[in-house]
Amino acid sequence: MTDYRKLAGASMKSIVDWFGCLDAAAECIAARWDGRANKATVSKKLSGLLDWTIADVIALEDARGAFPVTRLLARRLNEREQAVAGSLLADGGEIAKECGEAIAAILAAHHSSSADDIARACAELREAMEPQRRALCRLEAMLTDRRAHHGVEVPE
Repeated sequence: MTDYRKLAGASMKSIVDWFGCLDAAAECIAARWDGRANKATVSKKLSGLLDWTIADVIALEDARGAFPVTRLLARRLNEREQAVAGSLLADGGEIAKECGEAIAAILAAHHSSSADDIARACAELREAMEPQRRALCRLEAMLTDRRAHHGVEVPE
């Protein structure tokens, strides 16, 4: 599953780096929203001690003219739409197939001295992970839908 907090944090760090210093980024946020911001707060957000606000993201992305966090959030919606559209049964079948191929490739690499066999095993493992990610995304979307429709707390 994609770790959106890490990706957003990395994107925000890149934007702040573009400003050249924490003071400049803080001033940008303050100027955009007629408020207060300081380099200590920006530093805490960069370190992960505080979360970035939507206002921070908008101010810094607009000033930079690049929108990596906004695009990341849009990609999140696309992943969810794809997850809801598919079939868990098909995912299960593909997981079984790809994992079987990965196991066979791992065994071949274990008994081989060829770098090609090791590279093939790595490729098979990567292929086996994709349907698992897709199924996990689909299941998490289903869990979110159940929480929303039933208004009850479903354990994570």
